[in-house]
Amino acid sequence: MDSAVGLVQTYLRVNGYFTVVEYPVVESRGGFRAATDLDVLAFRFPGAGRLIPGERGQRGHPPFAADPLLGVPDGHPDMLIGEVKEGEARFNRSGRRAEVIAAALTRFGCCSAEGAGATAAELLQSGRASTDHDHRVRLVAFGSVLSGSRGPYQEIPLGHVLRYLESWVDEHWAVLRHTQLKDPVLSFLATLMKAKAGAEEAPPGDS
Repeated sequence: MDSAVGLVQTYLRVNGYFTVVEYPVVESRGGFRAATDLDVLAFRFPGAGRLIPGERGQRGHPPFAADPLLGVPDGHPDMLIGEVKEGEARFNRSGRRAEVIAAALTRFGCCSAEGAGATAAELLQSGRASTDHDHRVRLVAFGSVLSGSRGPYQEIPLGHVLRYLESWVDEHWAVLRHTQLKDPVLSFLATLMKAKAGAEEAPPGDS
């Protein structure tokens, strides 16, 4: 997996999204061929929260507030179709084709195959749409720098994503330090936390 895509996937997961990354879209034009790969598809239920089981019942605080920059709509399921770039935050031309967007919408079942085309057209026009099931769908581009293209999609800097995750790990370190992390991004950030703690606790070397 691309490192930048992995970073964004972890960011979305800790904000309550289920994700599919590097999703291939195949088209038929006198034969089958790859149209493009969609970097991130993500879906979040409105009541997403965290719960920590305990001996004396459950303690937790669901639902929790997602990163405000994500603009998660209150009380509605939220789906993101995301493009991830190490450079400018922007969508490839192939990723902004109506048939490609419709394939992504159908993959998550948020609207029927018949209605996906109209929803895709609305997304490409304004960057956001609502399905017949009242799901909110949005286009989001992630990148190291904002493109300034003012395209019909939200732009989120990768620097913000990294700072958010570092803060998130620090905030939840009391729990995470007892967890065997399988997510490579969180595992790396946890290793950095342990290394920093070890450096601070290490006795000074011999002079």
